[in-house]
Amino acid sequence: MLILHLDTNHPLLLNQLNDLGCTNHEDYVATKAEVEAKISKYDGIVIRSRFKIDKQFIDAATSLKFIARVGAGLESIDCTYAESKGIKLIAAPEGNRNAVGEHALGMLLSLFNKLNKADREIRTGKWLREANRGIELDGLTVGLIGYGNMGKSFAKKLKGFDVEVLCYDILDGIGDCNCKQVSLEELQKKSDVLSLHTPFNELSHHMVNSELINCFKKPFWLINTARGTAVKTEDLVSALKSKKILGAGLDVLEYEKSSFENLFENATLPDAFEYLINAENVLLSPHVAGWTAESKIKLAQTIVDKIKTHFL
Repeated sequence: MLILHLDTNHPLLLNQLNDLGCTNHEDYVATKAEVEAKISKYDGIVIRSRFKIDKQFIDAATSLKFIARVGAGLESIDCTYAESKGIKLIAAPEGNRNAVGEHALGMLLSLFNKLNKADREIRTGKWLREANRGIELDGLTVGLIGYGNMGKSFAKKLKGFDVEVLCYDILDGIGDCNCKQVSLEELQKKSDVLSLHTPFNELSHHMVNSELINCFKKPFWLINTARGTAVKTEDLVSALKSKKILGAGLDVLEYEKSSFENLFENATLPDAFEYLINAENVLLSPHVAGWTAESKIKLAQTIVDKIKTHFL
């Protein structure tokens, strides 16, 4: 089996596929057009998010048996068209779900205890104890929208706290011992914290907007480690200003490039982003919730295992 690797990953991925008898080619610099010109000879490709795998690319990939993305989602791939061509799609949400769960919890605790604000103040010589009095997670209700790999990981982390964990999902019967599945209305009625764990799709696009926010009975905290497009940033800023949202931990932003490698799709700095970077009750990180030393290994291993199971 001849496999083309379009992004660098943990060395174990190449090493183990070599050991399994695969021939691996690496090309981390060619343009999409240059890759399309040679893709017809490959049985499989391994990619993160370097460029989109669209209809034109798939039509050129006449021998392709699989597309493996070393990550949780497949939004950079025209999945429907690829599957219509008999191409197997492989992702690895199992590989970074623990990292995402820990990151979501870390963001929430940092916001509650004003750690980012306090750290900045001390570095400028300010010692403001009362201004940095925190709040505790125990006794609160955490609502999750989306209860797949990432949502389940976060719910498991919350077992160490005296909290009620609720989830809303479009699939029925997915609640478990860590989380009770409820209607969206009940989640909005009870939640003190909202954490997003939805995939990238039409349903999740701008899901958190003024309409959804205003249906929450109580002011709440927002954590987003899913996709930036799930939150309409202008509506988030309005809710932060009105204190309907008490604070936000955002690992992902609406303004990210689709490759996740750079922040802005264009050079214009949106006004809403200016507010976020200056807000003391907002914590930002550069799409790294699933980006740990351990997850790099687990993501690569998951891809190897799935290729082996289906093709070798």
